[in-house]
Amino acid sequence: MLSQPGLPLEDVKMCIGVVGCGQMGSGIAQLAAVNGCEVWLHDADSMALSKARKSISSRIENLVLKGNLTKEKGTEAIRNLRCTSNLEDFHSADMVIEAIMESEDVKKKLFVQLDNIVKSSSILASNTSSISITRLASVTSRPSQVIGMHFMNPPPVMKLVEIIRGASTSDDTFNATKSLAERFGKKIVCSQDFSGFIVNRVLMPMINEAFYALYTGVATKEDIDAGMKLGTNHPMGPLELADHIGLDVCLSIMKVLHAGLGDSKYLPCPLLVQYVDAGRLGRKKGVGVYNYSKI
Repeated sequence: MLSQPGLPLEDVKMCIGVVGCGQMGSGIAQLAAVNGCEVWLHDADSMALSKARKSISSRIENLVLKGNLTKEKGTEAIRNLRCTSNLEDFHSADMVIEAIMESEDVKKKLFVQLDNIVKSSSILASNTSSISITRLASVTSRPSQVIGMHFMNPPPVMKLVEIIRGASTSDDTFNATKSLAERFGKKIVCSQDFSGFIVNRVLMPMINEAFYALYTGVATKEDIDAGMKLGTNHPMGPLELADHIGLDVCLSIMKVLHAGLGDSKYLPCPLLVQYVDAGRLGRKKGVGVYNYSKI
């Protein structure tokens, strides 16, 4: 599906489409370009797309300056990257990875479009952190070629990719996706298609509980974060991490966990809901649990 007879995957000039040029999408596009893939990066916002291209090029140039990438490989990586606001440019993609907002309805609408554009052999992968792969696959004519490929944030730095098979995902699709993640230098964990998968099934309730601790006055935000960093050796406190992820993303995942697993322990903390309602979404907006306007 993604290989040619007699050639190892790393020697195949694959074409990867990435939908969404935010932090996740641009990071995935960078990984693919640096690892020898032709990349189409899509976003409906042409200004955001231009900004993402400049940011990716700058990060690749920094890798060259630091000696982590040869000048030739850096030049090739930048040449591999193309940007578009037209999904029709994905017609030749071997795999498309969507990294758009964490909304099942929005992702399903995109998958219907992609299903009608890409070639019959193409894999459709979702970077969703919580939404059912089986349900996303159900709107396509190729459920055996739909899979979850959940990168951690930021994708070029974090070592993990979480792979999630839907009810109909084929072995060929799984093996091709696993091989691509390994080509990107990632370690793989595999999850069944349950809400939140592995990482967010464990992480988001911890973050939500930290919000409850703040909400009920157990401690200050600084002491909650310091307690977890110094007491459990976490590199970031849960509230600081929530700001890094985006409070809107955390809330969306908690809603998916609560709806999908049906347990009141996954009910989003009212303070988390209030912050999102107020537009306090974290670092990307300059304010969340913490204020970043002076940073």
